[in-house]
Amino acid sequence: MAAPNESVNCEDFAEFQDILKLMRTIDDRIVHELNTTVPTASFAGKIDASQTCKQLYESLREAHASRERAIKHCIAQTSAVVNKLREEREKDFGDSALIKQLRKEQTKLKLMQSELNVEEVVNDRSWKVFSERCRIHFKPPKLQ
Repeated sequence: MAAPNESVNCEDFAEFQDILKLMRTIDDRIVHELNTTVPTASFAGKIDASQTCKQLYESLREAHASRERAIKHCIAQTSAVVNKLREEREKDFGDSALIKQLRKEQTKLKLMQSELNVEEVVNDRSWKVFSERCRIHFKPPKLQ
């Protein structure tokens, strides 16, 4: 589900969003996953809910960390392109094609930065649902 940074294409924003959408599958399906794997009170004895919740917790943490790395990787890469284009613009201020390319890259950078906000909302929603269903079965370790 989680792709490594090297497979994320930072050049094409639409492709970048498609990859993130694919990487967010675990978050999109968390309610279904919890409903099918964490038992209600009447079925509590048949399934080890604590182990199931622990595995889901690890999967969520891994997916969230992987997406954050991918987004930050693309932000850093696009920022470097923007900085390079700014330097080139300083040398040749009249080049309209260069200015157009700079604006395009700046827009892409802003869109990528906004994906961090989207990521925060997606993560918060997933952790809320996870907590509601797994809080009595599994206590996540305290993160430092």
